[in-house]
Amino acid sequence: MKSDDPLQWAEETGAEAVQFFLTDPQAWKAPDEHPQQEAIRASGLAVYIHAPYRINVATTNNRIRIPSRKLLAQHAEGAKAIGAKAIIVHGGHLNEADDPEIGFANWRKTMAYAQNDGGFAVPVLLENTAGGTNAMARHFDRLARLWDSVGDYGLGFCLDTCHAHAGGEDLADIVDRVKAITGRIDLVHANNSRDAFDSGADRHAALETGEIDPELIVEVCRAAGSDVIVETPGETQAADVAYLRKSI
Repeated sequence: MKSDDPLQWAEETGAEAVQFFLTDPQAWKAPDEHPQQEAIRASGLAVYIHAPYRINVATTNNRIRIPSRKLLAQHAEGAKAIGAKAIIVHGGHLNEADDPEIGFANWRKTMAYAQNDGGFAVPVLLENTAGGTNAMARHFDRLARLWDSVGDYGLGFCLDTCHAHAGGEDLADIVDRVKAITGRIDLVHANNSRDAFDSGADRHAALETGEIDPELIVEVCRAAGSDVIVETPGETQAADVAYLRKSI
């Protein structure tokens, strides 16, 4: 995805939905106004913003957790300015020996603090992640416990097929299992995986070339009934968008 020129990317790939970053995803930086802001708002595209990767609102480290809350709010404001439907953020993780209940409590505090300030500017979609042994949203038993803590704050959910496969969650019945936990799927990241099931490796592959049966990915998209974003390697994205449009 070309964050500096999502309109050109949409034209080149035939996409009707786009997702991009408002800053360097590895930076602690509030977004400036996007140079294409007005054109994007007028484009008719379904727009999603991905929050910076550094955000981790679950951590016990105050020097990361507190700035993460602020940065998420700033990027949500930037997402609103550009007309985005939602902002996607990873579930985060704890240190190996930390009690996961601390992570659940920290997520709840994040949502409560935002609500006290009038809420995030756009809906926040929590995304399942591929790796980490003390992650908040890799395994769905952990996700269910997290949702018990934050589900009443209107948090949405983004299902990534590569992350689920690499994280050790079977795609065959995954939509039903997610909806049993969250009650919703707001967005699908349709990606194949370069690595084996439960590898913990977040490495995306083109839809027809990875370790996941592409028909399973299609079925997830079909059953979810949500917008779909392709995050496969750039040179294959147009073909992957076409494949999904033909198959769903």
